[in-house]
Amino acid sequence: MLPPKATAWQALPGSECLRQLGVGEAGLSEAAAADRLASAGPNRLALPPGPGRWRILLDQFSNVMLVLLLAVAAVSAALALLDHAVPKDAIAILLIVALTALLGYLQESQALLALRSLLNLAQPLARVRRDGLWQRLPSDQLVPGDLIRLESGDRVPADARLLESNELGLQEAALTGEAELVSKRPEPPLAAGTPLLERSNCLFLGSEVGRGRGLAVVTATGMATVLGGIATLIQTVRPEPTPLQKRLADLSGQLVTWALVLVAAVVLGGWLLGGSPLALLELALSTAVAIVPEGLPAVITVSLAIGTRRMVQRAALIRHLPAVEALGAITVICTDKTGTLTQNRQVVVELRCGTQALNLTASGFRIRELVPPEGPGTGIAQGPLDLLLQAGALCNDAEPGPRGWTGDPTEVALMEAAATGGLDGSDLRAKHRRTAEIPFRAERQRMAVWVSDPEASLAAPLGPASFRSPTAEDSQLLIVKGAPEVILHDCGRWLDGAGARSLTPAQQDWWLAEARGLASAGLRVLAFAYSPDHPGPDAGLGDLVLLGLMAQRDPPRPEVPAAVARCHGAGIRPVMVTGDHPLTAHAISAAIGLAEPGSPMVQGPELEGLDDAALEAVVRRTSLFARVLPEQKLRIVRALQATGAVVAMTGDGVNDAPALRQAHIGVAMGISGSDVSREAADVVLLDDNFASIVNAVEEGRQVYANIRRFVRFILGCNLGELITIGSAPLLGLALTPLQILWINLVTDGLPALALALGPPGEDLMQQPPIDPGESIFARGLGSAILRIGLVFGALVVALMLVASRLGRPWQTMAFTTLCMAQLGHALSAGSDRPLWRTPPLSNPWLLGAVLATAALQLTLLYVAPMARFLGVTALSAIDLAACAGVSLAFVGYLELEKWLAQVLRHAGHSPHPSTGA
Repeated sequence: MLPPKATAWQALPGSECLRQLGVGEAGLSEAAAADRLASAGPNRLALPPGPGRWRILLDQFSNVMLVLLLAVAAVSAALALLDHAVPKDAIAILLIVALTALLGYLQESQALLALRSLLNLAQPLARVRRDGLWQRLPSDQLVPGDLIRLESGDRVPADARLLESNELGLQEAALTGEAELVSKRPEPPLAAGTPLLERSNCLFLGSEVGRGRGLAVVTATGMATVLGGIATLIQTVRPEPTPLQKRLADLSGQLVTWALVLVAAVVLGGWLLGGSPLALLELALSTAVAIVPEGLPAVITVSLAIGTRRMVQRAALIRHLPAVEALGAITVICTDKTGTLTQNRQVVVELRCGTQALNLTASGFRIRELVPPEGPGTGIAQGPLDLLLQAGALCNDAEPGPRGWTGDPTEVALMEAAATGGLDGSDLRAKHRRTAEIPFRAERQRMAVWVSDPEASLAAPLGPASFRSPTAEDSQLLIVKGAPEVILHDCGRWLDGAGARSLTPAQQDWWLAEARGLASAGLRVLAFAYSPDHPGPDAGLGDLVLLGLMAQRDPPRPEVPAAVARCHGAGIRPVMVTGDHPLTAHAISAAIGLAEPGSPMVQGPELEGLDDAALEAVVRRTSLFARVLPEQKLRIVRALQATGAVVAMTGDGVNDAPALRQAHIGVAMGISGSDVSREAADVVLLDDNFASIVNAVEEGRQVYANIRRFVRFILGCNLGELITIGSAPLLGLALTPLQILWINLVTDGLPALALALGPPGEDLMQQPPIDPGESIFARGLGSAILRIGLVFGALVVALMLVASRLGRPWQTMAFTTLCMAQLGHALSAGSDRPLWRTPPLSNPWLLGAVLATAALQLTLLYVAPMARFLGVTALSAIDLAACAGVSLAFVGYLELEKWLAQVLRHAGHSPHPSTGA
């Protein structure tokens, strides 16, 4: 049973909070949690209701092209009524407008559903204690009474009462708008009337852990939280259009403007030639219908939807729609090393302990002797080796889980190394309980813990009593781990088989050289030291005893070298920005081909001495940055942007959020990333894999390529129709608006939609990045549309002339040729390769759309009711063959143009196909 929602948790001691919530040290049972979840509901904020159905439907008619079609329908209906005829054209136009609006309505409704599914997909994980075991669960499964653990980088998943803390500081900007960290501590209880923002023993959903760690019990979830109350006040906000949407809106406006200008020109020309007003008005309607690409909004929507779906299938979750477009323009990818370029599977492979080097294998240790300066000492005893492994297990935040140890891969590897050495990490922690700690921070580059040491058992390997204090039952042992150069600085002694020896400067240099040697082999090196009978954190960390080194290997992901090579081929420069040792970064970089061996590298301390101008010069020539602090990543991103680069930045920590927001595309890790980094990012990698970034770039380029391919196809066809319609009156001929509508809706529409489903272009990742400011007609697309339209129109006009002079049904033949030629154009537009080199099933959707449309066209010609409705007649075999011949001639021209474009590209005269990205 849950306590009342109005409970003043800040006024109760932690023990009383646990009692009222009915939870003990083992946390809730799974059965109790299930009951509470059924009662309280999922721990998620309700989405704003969004626009209503009628608002969504009415918004579809704000498109300027649909408004023009409605005006054409009104005029067409008026003309038909004056002739006492059925307004067939108006009915057909209204049907098209209704279908287009319905498609937009359904798509926007589906977008709301997709938003909810994406939010579920991006649901962060929380560390929860259930049935005595710590485990990671989706935060929407939290219930009041759950025990949760938080650390730097996490987002608080629910309102909670703090029980334990260590240097815990939270950013409560979600509630206050202020960025400063607020210190939190569990005691003492506060007054029941304490204002919300002064409740230092309470945590609130949406706040961010900026430092330290804490243990808390959940007191409220979902809409019952403080942030849930604020969410109810938020009004629906309609998103801003993306740059692509703005460009397409401009295109629509231009098309409508051109339509009106051409209508005026045709009417004026016809009037000067003595045409009748009604015939000229009908011609004007045909002209307006011909120039408007009715399928444009639908195809753009489908292209974006398919692109985002493909990206999710390739492990890249798009959080912001503009990212789809910007991905194709990326010129630099700044990436972390661990988990992105590598497998994030740390394994301890080498140790340095005393005067020996040990290789750790599944079956045990392989040992070789070392000769440090000033004598080899007396070797290593099993005791010091055990102590090194014990230090790795105790100075460690990994937790036992249902399938082994969980937590940071580096710390899990230390627990596994201890197990290989015959030590039980759980028993070891039970015997030596942690009494105090200094959590790891990037600027400190070390972590320290104090553990109880009953009977001074861990201090025994120190040997002679002069090196250690007298044993005490409640003695306290300090264990420190971190970067070798940092740990060695505080060490005055080191441990070998005979006990603790003084650490001379020469020996300190030797240990540093050993650490560098391990790092140069691509290993991550940690140094360990300890101090027995240490009084506690207030006494500082000096005069430590060095225990040794442990080196871990995180092998590159097998697919990363190929992904890096694809980046180089696509004109994208990958840049490694890591906090790891520079020699480790060099080794991994060489293994994956990111940079040549010996390439220049800049380290974090060097960045501090560079002004902005100097840093810009550095980032132009440097692709390796090591020992970089999180805040320095922001400077690197800004410097790259100042050079004109379009930057994608990966990150996983809370301090990476500023750099992720600054970058053109922020990429967060979906598995290892903090909640804060995921919120700041545009893209979330569901597998933390660098190759997924490259795949997303390819999909972004493909989306833009599909849009350009459709624009080339549809506007080339429409221009040919315009030439045909504009020439017909001069020849005493005409096509009806209804026939033009059939062409635009059926012959253009279905194949155009199928073009968006085509496979990625073969050379997308061999082309330079897209210029984000380019026109949609850039790179020869505008001139290609003009050439296609002129050739298409000239062929159909020539057919009309010949057919009319021979007394053949020229109107039906022109109509049929327009349809058949555009189907051939669709097949040609589906690939940048010539048709004879394109597999027939490379895009089965396109082939199916062409065959279905061809069947509809033949049905229209030879089924009498349909033929009468559109004003066409059945064609003889000879007439049909003539239409097919002209259509094949048009397709032949298109294929010749593609072949010539390929020849020019291979000769180096044209870097891009006109339809490519």
